[in-house]
Amino acid sequence: MQPATRVKQIILAIGDVLILYISLALTLIIRYQQMPSAEIINLHLRPFTILFFFWILVFYIVGLYELRRLKNNLDFFKNFGTALVISAIISVIFFYLITNYGITPKTNLLIFIVVVLILEYIWRSAYNNFIGQQLPQTKVLLVGKSETTKQLLNLIKQNPQYGYNPDVCNEIEEIVSVVPGRRIEMIAIEPELKQNPRVAAIVYKYLTAGVEVLDTATLYENILGKVPVAELEEYWFLETILHRRRLYDFFRLPLEIILAFALAVVLSPLLILIALLIKLTSAGPILIKQKRTGELGKDFTLYKFRSMIANNPDGSAEAQGIQWAQEKDPRITPFGSFLRHTHLDELPQLFNIIKGETSFVGPRPERPEFVEQLKKTIPYYELRQLVKPGVTGWAQLNYRYGASVEDAFEKLQYDLYYIKNRSLWLDLGIIIKTIKMFFVKN
Repeated sequence: MQPATRVKQIILAIGDVLILYISLALTLIIRYQQMPSAEIINLHLRPFTILFFFWILVFYIVGLYELRRLKNNLDFFKNFGTALVISAIISVIFFYLITNYGITPKTNLLIFIVVVLILEYIWRSAYNNFIGQQLPQTKVLLVGKSETTKQLLNLIKQNPQYGYNPDVCNEIEEIVSVVPGRRIEMIAIEPELKQNPRVAAIVYKYLTAGVEVLDTATLYENILGKVPVAELEEYWFLETILHRRRLYDFFRLPLEIILAFALAVVLSPLLILIALLIKLTSAGPILIKQKRTGELGKDFTLYKFRSMIANNPDGSAEAQGIQWAQEKDPRITPFGSFLRHTHLDELPQLFNIIKGETSFVGPRPERPEFVEQLKKTIPYYELRQLVKPGVTGWAQLNYRYGASVEDAFEKLQYDLYYIKNRSLWLDLGIIIKTIKMFFVKN
């Protein structure tokens, strides 16, 4: 993440925290018609401070710190409203069911929610319209003529909240005249140009002068969270993708197995209830067992609760043979629709994790028949098999339901981003944002 991006997010978070405390102060003034006493302030300060942590966490989960969302459009206001509703519900639960701080602020809480709604709306609208765009922006020079470079230029121009002030030059010789005169701070070069000795010689002197140099694929990745597969050659993957995080993988496997086992035990009443409801609402088996391709191309059996009608003796819905599933597939049963919407149909995959076949986070496992087809039509598709597949993943969060070769290509770009950048923190972020999917659609 670039410094300009981090600065914008920090300013947003600080602003939100200030708004919450200002709203609390105004709430007490409105409620008591005067400046509140130290005793009243102390009585409210500690519980509300704990509560504010959950408000900021909800803002993060819903996506209010994602720069691509910081525009005053319908998508932003939908997420903003969702965050406030969830936070208000948490506030009610916090004060009436959990805490024991000696206050049950019915009137105060109502006033607070109204005040924070008004102030947060003013602050966020102002930030989206003015503040975020006036903050210092990194002056970046895009070098090259590829489609990725053109996409980056248009994307940056249309989204000043990303924190970049773009310029472009098509020829290498232009760098010498452009960089000094326009005070360029970052140079983004197409990956294949980096192999050109002439380019290396020109760029080297700017690198030693403090100008940041990276390839356009990395900048594309930083902004969009995916790897531009169509623009890359094998050497790029050798340099950036094909390495193992051995320590991370070593500790991750036993921790996931222990956590999956614990969750299976804790959730066993829910698993039994879902199994009974499936049996009562439609004919067929409770579980669907499908062959999927996993790490290093090894096939395994994936378990899911059945959510479709059973057209075949094995309980599958594929009377016409193997086919892509659709987001609004007519084969889905009414209860199956609920299971898919809440992702409860995925719960049996806990047993795949216990068996070491899948992880909580990773590329979505595909069926072997589709894998063979996609390997022939999509370059580097087999690279997604370098890691264990997951119940949830970066591609699922950032791209719509996949139901075609074109969708598989787009999702591959997100999967490669995950494989390159995978870490404990990225996994935690993906899990947190998966929770967001229960409330907000991307």
